[in-house]
Amino acid sequence: MTRQSRGGGPGGIGASSPREQDERTGGAPDGPDSGQLTRRLGRADLRAVSEVRRALRELLRHWGKPGRSETAELLTSELVTNALVHTDHEAYVTATLGPRGLRVEVRDFVGVRPEPRVPNADDGTNGRGLILVQSLADAWGVRAHGVGKVVWFELDGGGTA
Repeated sequence: MTRQSRGGGPGGIGASSPREQDERTGGAPDGPDSGQLTRRLGRADLRAVSEVRRALRELLRHWGKPGRSETAELLTSELVTNALVHTDHEAYVTATLGPRGLRVEVRDFVGVRPEPRVPNADDGTNGRGLILVQSLADAWGVRAHGVGKVVWFELDGGGTA
């Protein structure tokens, strides 16, 4: 497992394995404010990016300081888009909200590990996703997962809203 952190972020916050069906549950064992969002993303289905953002926004409706849920949406969008654009397979996204914060994992079925790169000015808006994740997440990383990998990030809530 590769673990990269910025600012001493929280340790392993309730990681979970994806399930086949869409689901969101509240009241998980982590406590009364915990919840989970799991989505299966169809191969190259970029419409899923906005759908995941909308579902995540609902999950995080009362979470964290102002701006934290928007940061989570942005970073989730980047990871989901990367999984759909750079693979020719389906992917899974899991967001777990617990008392210590939020953990988002995006699993795909290609073993090539993504690396942050300095974007070329000629690339337009491409090549900045992992730089954003690296800059804004409290912790992030990549781990091998059977056939493929999981790219994840964690955010603490920055206190309660």
